[in-house]
Amino acid sequence: MRISYMKKRTAIIGALVSFMPLGQPLVMGSGAALTSAAVMLSVPEKAQAESSVVRNNPGNKKKEKSESAEFYYHRGIDKYKSSDYYGAISDFFKAIEINPRYKDAYVYRGLAKEKLKDYSGALADNTKAIEIDPRYALPYSNRGWYKSQLGDHFGAISDFNKAIEINPRYGNAYNNRGSAKHALNDHYGAISDYTKAIEINPKNEKAYYNRGLAKKHLGDMRGACADWRKASSFVDEDAAKLVRDQC
Repeated sequence: MRISYMKKRTAIIGALVSFMPLGQPLVMGSGAALTSAAVMLSVPEKAQAESSVVRNNPGNKKKEKSESAEFYYHRGIDKYKSSDYYGAISDFFKAIEINPRYKDAYVYRGLAKEKLKDYSGALADNTKAIEIDPRYALPYSNRGWYKSQLGDHFGAISDFNKAIEINPRYGNAYNNRGSAKHALNDHYGAISDYTKAIEINPKNEKAYYNRGLAKKHLGDMRGACADWRKASSFVDEDAAKLVRDQC
């Protein structure tokens, strides 16, 4: 599970998606953002304690409301990390009920729905996050990934274009756009996007892996093997298997 994009205080969880025009899965990045484990473990307890103090202060209802939303949001992230996706969705729902403009809660609820294969629901949540903040690159990239899962590769490319427009250094948006182009048999366009993803992050093993698949499709086995060897140097087991079997 691999992705690398930062948004404010967050670092994105990665996920794999498979297209199989070549008999091998393309690796796409998706998902929403999490803080570091050390911070994340401490936030729910801190939020709960602060919320308790505020509830005892009836003169500050606005603060209570905001911090209560934060509490459910962070507890939802913890549940997601524990693979309790239904519980996470319930907490993100509660955070949104308290604060209907909580864009990150929509993004994370979409991620939990994606784990349950509810791609349409995940897409709808990211669309809502975009409505709240049209300059937020992450939900565009996530929505593009969900569109690809639903077979709408042209729509996915449009969303990845928007994510890249907002953040030109969004390496995984390039990788994911390349995978959507690959699914549409635009292998040269896919290679261009994978190459850009690698320029942004030279250790992006999934982009090397995917670029190798596109090169193989174009008959460039020497180039494909070079990319798979590079990916395998980052301990990519799938790439290592391709090197053993095809190089």
